[in-house]
Parts: sequence; structure tokens; C-alpha cells
Amino acid sequence: MAGTKNDVAWDKIFLKYNILNQVEGNGFFEIKSKQINEFRESRLMTKFDHLINLPSIFQKNNLSILPNSRSSYVIGNFQTHEPITYLGQKPKSVESLDYESIEHTNLYSESSSLLYAFNSGIIDDLVGEDVALTLAGRMSSKNFDFGINNSTNGELFPINVQNSQIEIDAGFESDSSLILVEAKNTQVDDFLVRQIYYPYRLWENKVDKNIVNVFMTYSNDIFSFFLYEFKNKREYNSLELIKQVDYIIAPENIELHNVEEIFENIAICEEPNVPFPQADKFERVVDLLGLLYEYELTRDMITANYEFDSRQTNYYTDAGRYLGLIDKYKDGISGEITYSLTDVGRSILKEKYNCKYLRLVEKILEHNIFNKIFEMSLDQGEIPDKSKIIEMMYEQNMDDRYGHSVIERRAMTIKGWISWIFKLT
Repeated sequence: MAGTKNDVAWDKIFLKYNILNQVEGNGFFEIKSKQINEFRESRLMTKFDHLINLPSIFQKNNLSILPNSRSSYVIGNFQTHEPITYLGQKPKSVESLDYESIEHTNLYSESSSLLYAFNSGIIDDLVGEDVALTLAGRMSSKNFDFGINNSTNGELFPINVQNSQIEIDAGFESDSSLILVEAKNTQVDDFLVRQIYYPYRLWENKVDKNIVNVFMTYSNDIFSFFLYEFKNKREYNSLELIKQVDYIIAPENIELHNVEEIFENIAICEEPNVPFPQADKFERVVDLLGLLYEYELTRDMITANYEFDSRQTNYYTDAGRYLGLIDKYKDGISGEITYSLTDVGRSILKEKYNCKYLRLVEKILEHNIFNKIFEMSLDQGEIPDKSKIIEMMYEQNMDDRYGHSVIERRAMTIKGWISWIFKLT
């Protein structure tokens, strides 16, 4: 599979500047924005919010990159990202807001989800104090030094930052604290520590109040907040998770009988001329639909900016196409593969919580094999194991359409999607 535009451009840069040998010999390589711009715009070439977004040559050689000024970056064996674990706790329920300009059925951008969290009182509850929204946007980091873990030898590597550009999604101030928030509108496996560390270093020098470092995700209608403290302000990797809290906007409960009613009245559709889904986490399908609600996105944009590699981009977009929720076309000007929501997909995302998720259940269960496995799960009181699902796929003659290898690999997707349905109840 061909690499992304970033992969191709970074391969050329590494070759031109002999970067691998430079890192091996000196422990790092400093590169200027203008050197990157020779191959592709540096703004697009240096933003790797998740480990999976790193270009292949970085991943193969255990490398990462950080800005050390407004116009330069340093490449080395740096431990730049932190894993995230969702506790799966019951979310706190908050009342919906009665505003026309910010509806809880349309929180498909980071700014809208943050504004909703603020105006609904979620941020107040999170920190236990009344807060005001006091800052957001791009600003200079000023100058500071820090050490970052070298992922190959465990030692601290020193970095000096001089007026790097940072961006803060939102800053809230209470009587005792300044709360700095980095937000994502998808569930994630890890995040780039720089996005909370550089703002922390800027503002801990500017205010006398305690700094609360927050990473937030809004995914599948749930706000998840991770509160961190840096135990040593001069050490990038000294962050410690203080607490994690989840919130949800006053949902109507989805009961099993609601799902059974859909199941009993559903009409099975004809299988689409689309690859059978290989996308085990249906939550990520929902996230992808949310991303496409705001913008049409090329395959390369999805891969470079969200927590997908090239293969996962294909799998999850194909899953949306299989359900009739995503369209795929080739842009007439750029020639790039581009994805957008179908009319059905867009109408579903506009619905309130209860209706939205029941309509997604309907889109799954109108496909014969998912319908059969759901029925089997109801009859047996549990979701069948992989071998039983494979057996049912053969009974439905799916090997005639998709082949033996597809059946073996796709059974876990069926299990994952049926599991998602039951979790709703």
C-alpha cells in the first residue's frame, strides 16, 4: 500500500540530509522549516497528534519530532506521546442546554464540544469551582528548557525552546486555578504530551495560580476528561494522571426492548458492492462519521490527522460505506480519493441521542449476517464466540461472495458490532 504524502516527503528529506546517521552520531538532528518546505509544507509535515500518525520512517527507527522554535524542529529518539486508558465508568449526566446556537446534537467540532462543556457546567463540576473562559488560540511559548526521555537508552535529552508557536484549545480560570484544555473529537489510544506541556510551561511562569492540565475527548456523545500534573516542571515525561471523569448530556435510556422492536420489524437489505467491514470498534465508525459531519476529507487527510494508519482509513471508511452512511469519490481537480457523509448519514447524526443510536443499530441489523448473529445472541443470552460466527457465515454462503479468507478475518468485526449494540442497553 502506498504511503501518505508525508511518508513520501519525509523519506526524501531523510535521504537528502542523512538524518538517520546524524541522529545515531549526535543524538538528534535539527531541521529548519524552510528545509521541510522544499518537499511539502512544514505545517502539514510536523503535526503528529498520535503515534500512529508518525511517518513510516519515524516509526521504523523509533524517532519523533518536536518544535524548538517558530521555524525549527528537533528529531530524535524521544518519548513524545502518552497512552490513554478509558476506565469505562458510568458517565455523570448533565442537563441539555436550551440554546439554538449550540445544540448537543451538533457537537462535531472540538470548539463546539468545549463550549458546550463550559456552558453546561461540566468544567465547573470537573474542578469543583466556578470558572470563566479566559483564553484560547495561538500564542508564543516564550523560552524554556526541559529534558525528555530518550526511548532507546532511558536518559534525559535536553531541549531548549525559543518562542515556539503553541495553540490552546481553551483556558478556564477559577479562584484558585488556571485550567488548560487540549481537546479531541474522537476516542484515542494516546496523545502528544507537547500539546499540554508547552502551554503549561508558558503559563506557569505567567500566573501565580495552580495549573490544571486537561486532555479531553468527546466521542460517541461522551465527554472524557483526563487531569494531569507534571511532577517536575522541567521534565516532559513527568506527567501523572490525577483523575479521569466522564460526562454525558442527559440521554434517554435505550432499553433492550427498543432494540428488539427494531430487530422484529427490520427489512433485510441487499448486500452492497462494498468490501465486508473489517473495523472491530464500532465506536470508531461513529467517530469517523462525526469527523465527516464538519468537512469532506481525503484519504490522506484522515490518515495524517486522525488516529488511523492507511490501512485503518480504508477499513473504517469502507465500514461506513457498507452501512450506506459514507460516500467515496475521486476529486475532479486533485484526483484524490475523498469521503463525505451520505444524506442518510447526515440525517442520523442530526438526531438526538436515543434516535441517533437506534438508527445506527437499524443500519447494522438490516444486513443479514449481523441480523442472524444478533438473533442468536438473544436466543442464547450471550454473543456467540468467533467459531460460531464463522460457522454461521458459511451457513449463509458468505464464502461464495467474499471468499474463505475474508470470513476468517471478519468474524471479530461482527462480534464487535453486536457487542456495541448490547452495550447501548
